[in-house]
Amino acid sequence: MKLDSSLSAVVTGGASGLGAATVRMLVSHGVKVAIFDFNAEQGEAMAKEVGGVFCQVDVTKEEQVDAAFAKARAANGQERILVNCAGIGPAYKTAGRDRKTGAITHFPIDKFAQTIQVNLIGSFRCAAKSAAGMLTLDTLQDEFVSGERGVIVNTASVAAQDGQIGQAAYSASKGGILGMTLPMARDLMGDGIRVNTIMPGIFETPLLLALPTNVLEALGQSVPFPKRLGKPAEYAAMVSTIVTNSYLNGESIRLDGAIRMAPR
Repeated sequence: MKLDSSLSAVVTGGASGLGAATVRMLVSHGVKVAIFDFNAEQGEAMAKEVGGVFCQVDVTKEEQVDAAFAKARAANGQERILVNCAGIGPAYKTAGRDRKTGAITHFPIDKFAQTIQVNLIGSFRCAAKSAAGMLTLDTLQDEFVSGERGVIVNTASVAAQDGQIGQAAYSASKGGILGMTLPMARDLMGDGIRVNTIMPGIFETPLLLALPTNVLEALGQSVPFPKRLGKPAEYAAMVSTIVTNSYLNGESIRLDGAIRMAPR
């Protein structure tokens, strides 16, 4: 699928970090983009910057997701590209002792459930609704592809395979995304819709950039090569590769500088 002004896209979590870099990449190719995000201030600012459409949405809320897709499609037409970047990552040990009080605690079950709802079910909810919309489109016929209707890119994490201490919920949610990639691609193969997943390593996202400089430097040095944090633009470049290479389907790709995460 060639990235150009004939296409429209939806990017969840598109107001910051990996999602924002993806929005900028798509817009640079002329693609019409709708930004789904919970943060209204950041979302409106991003939409103004790139000339996109902002849809405030909590991906755990069915009616909000439906309304966001309706708004996006009214403005830009049915999307052929969906990139799921919305996610959260609370960290708690499965069980342990409070360092200050010595009291025995465990991972708050509501936080575990929320992580699954946002990262895994939220991604699937948006993917399923986007795929249903893509089914209404004619297939593309050009020098790049024959019979394709759309592309879905989900975001997992290297934590799906080597989660660290405190990441039980996050790893479970991202492992679920990893696990559903191939069956989703098989579900949609007869209709010309591809599904792939990116598993980022340690990237320069707002959450990480809030850490002290010495911590960021140590994290960068832990990457085998190149010895630095990943750039959001590199994630966006991988999205571009997935969208434009129509033979790439049902795959989960680690984008991590060859890192394998230690326990902590």
